[in-house]
Amino acid sequence: MKLSAKHKSAIKSYLRAVAASGITVALAIVGDIKPEYAVLLGALIAPFIKAIDPTSSKEANYGIDAK
Repeated sequence: MKLSAKHKSAIKSYLRAVAASGITVALAIVGDIKPEYAVLLGALIAPFIKAIDPTSSKEANYGIDAK
C-alpha cells in the first residue's frame, strides 16, 4: 500500500505526539510524580519536541490549507 505525502505527514505528526506522550509517561513513572504534574509536564514537553523537529513546519501538507 502506497501512502500519499499527506498521509505520511499526518502519520509523522501523530508519531511525534505519541513520542511526547511516551516521554511524559516514562518521566512520570520514573519520577514517581502525581498525575496532575505529569499532564502539566506533557503540556510543556510536546511543544518543545515540535519546536526542535525541523519538519514540523510542514503540517500544512495535510491540514485545512493543504492542496
